[in-house]
Amino acid sequence: MTERLKPSLFAALATSLAMGLVPGAGASAAEARPVVRLGPDLSGRLIDPEGRSAYGLFLAGRAAVAKGRAGTAADYLAAARDLAGDQSRLADQAFTAALLAGDLTLAAETAPTPGTAPAVLVEAGRLARVVEALRGGRARAGHQALVEAPIGAPHARAGALLVPWAAAMAGDWTAAVAEPAAADPRTLVFLRYSRAQLLERRGRHAEAEAAWAALVRDTPNAALFRADYGAFLERRGRREEARAVYAAAGAPAGRAPEGLVRLDAGGRPPALVSLRAGAAAALMAAATAAAADQAGEFAVAYLQMALALDDDDALRLRLGQALAQVDRRAAAREVLDRIRPGRPALFASARLSIAFGLETDGDIDGGVREARVAFAAAPDDAGVAYALAALLLQAGEPQEALDLLAGPLLNTAGQGPEVQFLRGVAYESLDRIPEAEAELWAAHQVTPDDATILNYLGYMWVDRGLRVEQGAEMIARAFAAEPENGNIQDSLGWAQYRRGLYDAAVETLEEAVAKEPANPEINGHLGDAYWKVGRRREAGFQWARVLTLDPDADERAAAEAKLAIGLEAFEAAQAAPAGPAAATAADALER
Repeated sequence: MTERLKPSLFAALATSLAMGLVPGAGASAAEARPVVRLGPDLSGRLIDPEGRSAYGLFLAGRAAVAKGRAGTAADYLAAARDLAGDQSRLADQAFTAALLAGDLTLAAETAPTPGTAPAVLVEAGRLARVVEALRGGRARAGHQALVEAPIGAPHARAGALLVPWAAAMAGDWTAAVAEPAAADPRTLVFLRYSRAQLLERRGRHAEAEAAWAALVRDTPNAALFRADYGAFLERRGRREEARAVYAAAGAPAGRAPEGLVRLDAGGRPPALVSLRAGAAAALMAAATAAAADQAGEFAVAYLQMALALDDDDALRLRLGQALAQVDRRAAAREVLDRIRPGRPALFASARLSIAFGLETDGDIDGGVREARVAFAAAPDDAGVAYALAALLLQAGEPQEALDLLAGPLLNTAGQGPEVQFLRGVAYESLDRIPEAEAELWAAHQVTPDDATILNYLGYMWVDRGLRVEQGAEMIARAFAAEPENGNIQDSLGWAQYRRGLYDAAVETLEEAVAKEPANPEINGHLGDAYWKVGRRREAGFQWARVLTLDPDADERAAAEAKLAIGLEAFEAAQAAPAGPAAATAADALER
């Protein structure tokens, strides 16, 4: 029954980013960028020294984009552009592919100029040229470009966040530490954060402390800045004040704040952020804000620029997760595979991201394998243990999942309802129903309106004939909260079936199958409902369809038995006590 937890659980474990900069990346990109049709001048007459035509290079580049091989795509498209001459759309694609691949040199070279492409590409190109200048030691030129003509929409936020760091890199400290101009709240708070860092770096410690204190006092997300404020106090030799700040910041359940651990161990304070790392963090903030504004198509581009400035695994992790969220999972795995094991928490997060990508692609065994690697790297991380348990449940390993969920790392006084819920799922999978009920009910009491918990507990009761009316009411509440969820609609139809409301069950389950056509359990339920209302040919069709949908062993055996002996005989065999009578269905199949 674990498929009932999948849609909501795995959505919660993923990062919400989307991207459509390169044609083929998604529907929005395909609509925004028309298909490039090359004219006769791009026929086989245009051949490079290796015998490749411009059109062939173009097609190879498009194919590489579709497969997520952005670096290869950039090379092919740039070569096609050079061979074809003045083909602005082809140049646009070469630029976007280079940007997606993180080839800032090529992106800067191929960036479109005003009047030759839409503003979204022109301004992205200007931003790429600024970042390339900062990376290449030409900070004055980069800063001057930002001052003379600020980056425009839709990349204005990214340009504004980069300005103080570019100014500092160019040696213009007056501009670097100036009070931020008016901006939207998210941009303004990060500009204030940058100013606090730059004031400290300039040695203006009293002003820096005032800036830090204001951030942890006045901003809605003050907790985000306490660790940095504590580090500032540590660098000033004020360890006990830093300790108080770290303690106020808190940490994930069961773990001490990193700053407190460092202080107790007598470790050195964190170093001041470098100017290039600060500029990279500004671009990462722009990516985060873009995603929050549902403009995730820019997030990957900003993260690639950030990584070009600062070769840091934290940025690489964010980039890999962003690529995965836009269905560029092969490219995501390439990025995430580069994260080194020297920083266990980051390495574990990278392996988990790969694990969930493999699970999404249907390779659940590969997902579990990667999750085990993550847990080996971070055996004390409750979040990693929880993710491994979730994947083990998907892989049909409930006992191993339960060992984690009931172990000392997750079964704590401060455990959340999500842990109790998964523990209940594991117990249910092991047919330990009283324990499953206790855990699921405890999770429900903490979050009484959670649709996933309502659906799972309600379905368990209904399906097992335990508390059918109460379970049906819980499922109805879950469906009211998520009416487009096919799994919950299946539960609703099955509750109607169990209560003898067969006509209503048929209608409900038909809609559920329309939403989840490849789900073998839902198709099987619809077959049962058809049988009950006398539509036996359609029932047989549904059971036969179950066999084509990669059912598990129990689902396959049930469908085969119903096709062989009919629903009543199958149900009688299921209800019979163990022994000769219980073998009726199997015997019928063998005959």
